Amino acid sequence: MNANSSEKPRLTTSAMIASIATEGQPVRNAPFGHALATLAQQRPDIVGLSADLAKYTDLHIFAQAHPERFFQMGMAEQLLIGAAGGLAKEGFIPFATTYAVFGTRRAYDFIHQVIAEENLNVKICCALPGLTTGYGPSHQATDDLAMMRAIPGLTIIDPCDAIDIEQAIPKIAEHQGPVYMRLLRGKVPVVLDQYDYQFELGKAKLLRNGPDALIISSGILTMRALEAAQQLQKDNINVAVLHSPTIKPLDEDTLLKEASRTGRLVVVAENHSIVGGLGEAIAALLMRAGITPTFRQIALPDCFLAAGALPTLHDRYGISVNAISRQIRTWLQ
Repeated sequence: MNANSSEKPRLTTSAMIASIATEGQPVRNAPFGHALATLAQQRPDIVGLSADLAKYTDLHIFAQAHPERFFQMGMAEQLLIGAAGGLAKEGFIPFATTYAVFGTRRAYDFIHQVIAEENLNVKICCALPGLTTGYGPSHQATDDLAMMRAIPGLTIIDPCDAIDIEQAIPKIAEHQGPVYMRLLRGKVPVVLDQYDYQFELGKAKLLRNGPDALIISSGILTMRALEAAQQLQKDNINVAVLHSPTIKPLDEDTLLKEASRTGRLVVVAENHSIVGGLGEAIAALLMRAGITPTFRQIALPDCFLAAGALPTLHDRYGISVNAISRQIRTWLQ
């Protein structure tokens, strides 16, 4: 082992499934499972379904609290969605959970035809969105937003942290119609408590202001954007961060208002392929409105990503805090 390698800790296989929290960052365990179990105490119409992954989507918390309302559908995602549709027709509010790659790619036709076309009240909550696992393309849902955005009438949510998830669950249960929510599982970071934040369905929230650049972000990239903004402030670069947890429908008024401020670089940051996600949705919105700021995207490349440890992959594909800071410095120069 040379001197350089001895100074850097070796990333083991566990880093491929580790929490996305940075060292010392506060976390809450299984916020989705606890929030849903708590809500179900007041809402007897809520049921939970899993495709053999309850433990790995945190739905096991709900199952332990309400075993009579939990349905294990096995490794059959089309059956999962079909059964959820049937329960919705009987007046229940099904929360169907699996991994995002399975819930979208394997069950897409069923979501489109069984759920969305009939506007059924099904909430599809899928773990491992984007690059939140190192197990390669079979498990990396880097295309889920592109697929789901194309379905008419489907509301899409990409929460940032544990607080976002906890606040979103009752809101999407109240919403009449199908919802697809990207799900963070396990020990989920707590970030938004520092920003007087309140989740509102269909609303983007300005978390910090700044005249030099505006980062519009969703999901874990909001967390990274806030950290990058703090880094850049040390170099007297003042960056605003606008969190857009609702991907569809977009909060067009807020997005257009913030993107139209003169002199700011506009950057969309997302944990998704550069094709078909939040960046392209906002670019199209700006063009239709005739607003043309200097526009850039931070997103995953249009390719099948490598397997490996998440910190290494986030650096390699440009969505780590340091990578975001470097990109923005370069663009501002």
